Amino acid sequence: MSQDTQNAGIGSGPHDAGAVPGSAPLGFGAAGMDRILKRETHTSRAVVSVIAAALVMAVCGYALLETAVRAIGQPPWLVDPQTAAERVVALPAGIGPLLLVATGAVIAMAGLFFFLNAVLPGRRARHLLPDRRAAVVVDDEVIAAALARRARLAANVTQQQVMVVVSRNRVMVNVRPTSGVPLRPDAVLEAVRRELQEMGPWPMPEVRIQVATAGVVGA
Repeated sequence: MSQDTQNAGIGSGPHDAGAVPGSAPLGFGAAGMDRILKRETHTSRAVVSVIAAALVMAVCGYALLETAVRAIGQPPWLVDPQTAAERVVALPAGIGPLLLVATGAVIAMAGLFFFLNAVLPGRRARHLLPDRRAAVVVDDEVIAAALARRARLAANVTQQQVMVVVSRNRVMVNVRPTSGVPLRPDAVLEAVRRELQEMGPWPMPEVRIQVATAGVVGA
């Protein structure tokens, strides 16, 4: 998201503006490059995997400890495994409704957290720019800043009157016109589309414009 508050560069190297929009950036395709691009455009699941592995290890380690303590005839460290199993089978007896609901909610939220991290793609707010010699990955905020600047010039408004939100498949241009000054949404939309085509981000998002009904009093 950007309100064109500062100048921003697009990428860290030259890009091929002649690439076909909607197609994969030129120069990509090697297995090693594909892995690098995926790592740069998707969030890592390493932290979640470590947390899940640590929880499983802790539960298994505790179960092994209690089993070993019971095998040598010593009192349980925290709770006897057989007693714990009997309590689980007897649920919800012996536990207050409030505690039972709270425990179930915590377990359900933890399970949902791990499930969503496993099935969702985990894409970062980034796009690829075409280049024949290098991989160029650009934050969506940088693209939004450039498009906001272009929309501001086309609409002849101030920086605070334009806000652009860039997502993976959509660019939303929000414009607040100046009271008494005519605004052509089609011209602004076409200008933003041309700027986006010159950048050539992949995947190519769809551009939409929204003009506020309430205008801004000019200085």
